[in-house]
Amino acid sequence: MSSSNELWTVADAPDQSGRTAVVTGSNTGIGLEVARGLARRGATVVLACRNDTAAARAKQDIEDSVPGADIRTAHIDIGSLTSIAECARRLHAELPGIDLLINNAGVVAGTRTLTADGFESDFGINFLGHFALTAQLIDLITAAPAGRVVSVGSLSHGRRNAALDFDDLQSEHSFGRLSTYSRSKMASTTFMVELQRRLGAAGARALSVGAHPGGVRSTILRGESLLVRIAYSDVVMTLARLVTQTPEQGAQPILRAALDPAVAGGGFYGPAKRWGLVGPPVAVPASPLTQDPETGRRLWAVAEELTGMEFAVGAGDRAPRRDVSADRGHVAAAPEAAGDGA
Repeated sequence: MSSSNELWTVADAPDQSGRTAVVTGSNTGIGLEVARGLARRGATVVLACRNDTAAARAKQDIEDSVPGADIRTAHIDIGSLTSIAECARRLHAELPGIDLLINNAGVVAGTRTLTADGFESDFGINFLGHFALTAQLIDLITAAPAGRVVSVGSLSHGRRNAALDFDDLQSEHSFGRLSTYSRSKMASTTFMVELQRRLGAAGARALSVGAHPGGVRSTILRGESLLVRIAYSDVVMTLARLVTQTPEQGAQPILRAALDPAVAGGGFYGPAKRWGLVGPPVAVPASPLTQDPETGRRLWAVAEELTGMEFAVGAGDRAPRRDVSADRGHVAAAPEAAGDGA
């Protein structure tokens, strides 16, 4: 068993044969490489994606690179509570348990747009959608011998402007491209910690852990401004490889959080070098703000209210309290949920 700061690679992970992993946003970027890494260790991997055509291509890509891989696909739009519920129902019908849930799909909206349920897109996809999905799959995860939920965070959650403002969680009055994204990742990491707190209190064997990929050349920025796209272009990246890494490298902290037996509940993993942007995966501190129990409880209650989910860990209750999609209406299409970045 490795310590949390020893050098680690996917080859060090135990064989995952007989285990099932669900990875959201796994048709491209970091999510695709996480799925590939899990397949290489023998796991059955479900690519949970919004774009069915891209998911089919990703499935073929992994099967080509990992002979004998057991790869499946499931349609889900993390920006739609209706789609999340439909996907959860299908997974319950098809899977006896889920050993690993990797909450990876994410967006940087750039401008203030709304999901199908009327949530600000960064907050709705990066946090609320995964909260709702986890709520509806938690019984399958806790039924597994060693279930684990991995929340993919971001180094930016530690920024000074990432603190949660409960009077403006959806950035109605304070939208900023980076600040809103950072706050959404603060929410997802706070949720990770609170989920572990509740799993522990319920005596569950499952763990909730987190990771961030560092500075990654990722498709999450494909919709950003021309200046950002130029900054992440191949030409500029050739000069900037000291502080950025490939999606395959960025997947390593997430894979360690998912597969290393030494990982403790509530642990957080990221790259070891150059301000946490690149390097091998090690245990790193999450923002101290994520550790406050009162903030965790308050965020959980808000998420239950907004999503209509009573998320009671250990109680087997994954039913919505009400039809929130009918309450809110179909407001606007959400941006495509892709693999996450730094």
